[in-house]
Amino acid sequence: MGTRQQQPAQTSAAPDFETGGRLAVLGALFLGNFALAFGPWLVRMADVGPSASAMWRMALAAPVLFLIAGLRRQPLLLPSRALYWTMVLSGLFFAADLAAWHIGILKTKLANATLFANAASLFFPIWGFFMARALPSRREGLAFAIAAAGAILLVGRSAELSRDHLLGDMLCLAGGIFYTVYLVFVAQARRHLQSWTLLAWSTLATIGPLLLIALLLGEHIMPRNWTPVIALAVVSQLIGQGMMVFALGRVSPLVFGLALLTQPVVSATMGWISFGETLALADWIGAVMIGLALILVRQPDRSKDQ
Repeated sequence: MGTRQQQPAQTSAAPDFETGGRLAVLGALFLGNFALAFGPWLVRMADVGPSASAMWRMALAAPVLFLIAGLRRQPLLLPSRALYWTMVLSGLFFAADLAAWHIGILKTKLANATLFANAASLFFPIWGFFMARALPSRREGLAFAIAAAGAILLVGRSAELSRDHLLGDMLCLAGGIFYTVYLVFVAQARRHLQSWTLLAWSTLATIGPLLLIALLLGEHIMPRNWTPVIALAVVSQLIGQGMMVFALGRVSPLVFGLALLTQPVVSATMGWISFGETLALADWIGAVMIGLALILVRQPDRSKDQ
């Protein structure tokens, strides 16, 4: 998800503020978003290639995720061969997503990379419309139109700055398409697997493809300074993703969407402090439009029989 959120598809469970307490759930949600927002900055700090940094994020986090699944008494093995193939396919597409997104982070502003990473969740409902052979509602259509206009503003600004910035934005958007396909496989597996088992196996399945991509691109693999890649695994994958998994389904889609908007704010601040990246008025307008679209698309449509 800002950094890419590796998460099971959200279930239709009603918001539960009793489990863990309202403040604990909201605290976990905002802590998770705050931690995920540091991901792009850590990718730039790493002294390995962008695909390699994504590989280390997965490789260092995977054993801990299996440990958490075991402590939560969730099964460590998959119940069928078909699910193993589903995990392999999800790993391939999530690896393509992370590789494209991490390369894009190095070529565009941190705020743009974060916004496009989160706006990619707009693609997933399109798949739902296709499967249901239904057109989006008026509210959903408005959200997509607003997001498209905001993205055009941001991409136009990047094109004015340099070709590298434009390429970075395009790579982040391409990552969003790969991420959508990953979510399709995860949504299928989520019917049969509990959350931590699914997260652990999908993380494991991503390591090999990311290593292969890094080798094919000729990236530097072994870190000289381990701090950024360890921090990427702990902050993004364990703390960030762990808190999001905890909060998922316990808050309304509207609250979840609003919390996502803290990520580009934090990333933009880090880009300004560390790299002198500033946002013009058109950037802010585009960011606000995408944020508004995220909120709209995450609200339940009460006009339909869910």
